Amino acid sequence: MDCSGCCALIASGICFLIFLARFIHLVRLGNPKDLSQKSGDTKKAVKYSFTEAMMPKNKESAYLHLPTYIAGILYHIGTFVTLISFVAFVVISFTKIPIPYSVSLIVSIMLAPAVISGISILIKRIFSKELSLLSGPDDYISNIVTTLAQLLTAIFLLLPEAGDIYYIVMTLFFLWLPFGKTRHLMYFFFARYHLGYFYGWRGTW
Repeated sequence: MDCSGCCALIASGICFLIFLARFIHLVRLGNPKDLSQKSGDTKKAVKYSFTEAMMPKNKESAYLHLPTYIAGILYHIGTFVTLISFVAFVVISFTKIPIPYSVSLIVSIMLAPAVISGISILIKRIFSKELSLLSGPDDYISNIVTTLAQLLTAIFLLLPEAGDIYYIVMTLFFLWLPFGKTRHLMYFFFARYHLGYFYGWRGTW
């Protein structure tokens, strides 16, 4: 692994340690301290929060924007594929076991809809008056950095000579990940748990 690859590896380590520290902190906080009388099933509500509540028909306005909702799902899947691919690249750089071209091609094809979704979401955020009013610099930076990471992953899978630019982009991605809105990669799970716990405790969802 060359200098750019080492920078990306160090950045990923910093990112992991920051997330680990935050994870431990959140776990230590435990369940919310609710002084009201319990009148519902928190376990059932938490399960609902992670499953049926995520369906567009049960969200406040997602059912009115199904193309964007689907694009968001594809975009998030692409982000997880990007992270898994990076781990695979690191392992391969040490083991020297090459990725079969067929696997590289399949993963690249899987990333294509995610990249297209990221670009379309960015365009909509720029040109939609409603979204532009709600958007800050973080929204644009997070979108651009994440989309570039997905795009360069797909390119690097097919063109190994693009390694330097790939690792530079991944370095930026990992350094931004725990500080931008991209940190919801971890906070999402705690937020959905707390949401289910809150309404489940009251039996009002």
